[in-house]
Amino acid sequence: MTQSEPSPYNASVSGREEVTAQLHIIRVVPDAPLFAFKPGQFAVLGMLGSAPRVPEAEPEEPTPEPAKLIRRAYSIASASVERQYLEFYITLVTSGQLTPRLFALNYGGRLFLGPKPSGVFTLDRVAPGKAVVLIGTGTGLAPYMSMLRTLLVAETDRRFVVLHGARQSWDLGYRGELESLARIRPNFVYIPTITRPDQDPHFRGQSGRIQSLVEEGIIQKHGGVELDPAKTEVFLCGNPDMIVAVKALLAPKGFTPSQGKTPGTIHVEEYW
Repeated sequence: MTQSEPSPYNASVSGREEVTAQLHIIRVVPDAPLFAFKPGQFAVLGMLGSAPRVPEAEPEEPTPEPAKLIRRAYSIASASVERQYLEFYITLVTSGQLTPRLFALNYGGRLFLGPKPSGVFTLDRVAPGKAVVLIGTGTGLAPYMSMLRTLLVAETDRRFVVLHGARQSWDLGYRGELESLARIRPNFVYIPTITRPDQDPHFRGQSGRIQSLVEEGIIQKHGGVELDPAKTEVFLCGNPDMIVAVKALLAPKGFTPSQGKTPGTIHVEEYW
C-alpha cells in the first residue's frame, strides 16, 4: 500500500484482556454503525502483511505481501444486543499469519472488520422447548458466550448446559462470568474441565477429555439434561478430534448432524 492509497482499516481495538499470554479477548469498534448479527455467527478480521507481529511469532515463509490484507473468520463472543463493539476470543498461533499481528495490537490499534456477519451456527433451528448442550474446547467457547449473553436474559425456561474443556484452569476463558451466570440462572449449568490436572492440582472441577466425560454421562449427571434428540440438541465447536468423537457417541442415541438446509440435532462449527 502506497501513501496515496487509502487504508483498508475500518475499526479500532477498544479493549483487550489477556486470559493468558496466548489467549486474548479483544473488543473491536467499527468506524461505521455496527452490523446486526445472530448469536453464534462469525465476522472477518484482517491486518496488512506489513503490520508488526509479536516477538514470539515464528518466521514467515513466504513473507506476505505488505499491502495485502490477511483475513480470517472469528466467532463473535459479544451479545447481539450490544451495539457499540464486537468481542472476540482468540488464541495465538505463533506459526499463523494473522493472530501474531492481532496480538501485537494495543488499545486504539487499527484493523479491518468485514462488512457483514456469516454462519448458521445459531439457535434458529432449535425448537423453543428443547434443552441446548453447548460443548467446546479452547476458544470454541466464543459463539456460546454470544448465545448466553443474548438469550439468558429472556430464556428462563430453556435449559442451557456449557461443557468447556482446556488444558489447565487458567486457560478457561470467561470462567468467572460463566460461574456467576450459573449462580443466578437456575436454567443454566456450567461444567469446566481440564485435561492436565497433574499440572493444576488446586482445580476442583472435572478432568479428562471432553469425549470421555460425555461417554461417562457428565451431561446427565451434572447438567441435569437427558441426551435424547427429542428433548435436547447439541452444539460442538473446537478441536476437530473432539467433534468427531462426540458425534460418534451421540449417533447411537439417535442424534443426527445438521447439513446445509437439512436440520438435525447436532450442530457443528468447524473453524479449526
